[in-house]
Amino acid sequence: MIEVEVLLAWPQHVLSRRLQLEEGATVADAIAAAALEGSDTCPAVAVHGVLARPQQVLLEGDRVELLRPLQADPKDNRRRRALGG
Repeated sequence: MIEVEVLLAWPQHVLSRRLQLEEGATVADAIAAAALEGSDTCPAVAVHGVLARPQQVLLEGDRVELLRPLQADPKDNRRRRALGG
């Protein structure tokens, strides 16, 4: 068995769950087991801050981070700052 953490951070709160999974468990297995509210709307996932695929095998102590959709387009924000806005 391995212990991993799955988390989803919002501006006002964080949902987190520690799980005991079988050796060889994948990112997708951890997300399904955690069953965090809102996880189905997350477009991407990372393990310790590095983008990960659902079939990636997890190791003891890994932290699976569910990434939220962007609130604003980074390119638009840079353009607006460059124009002095």
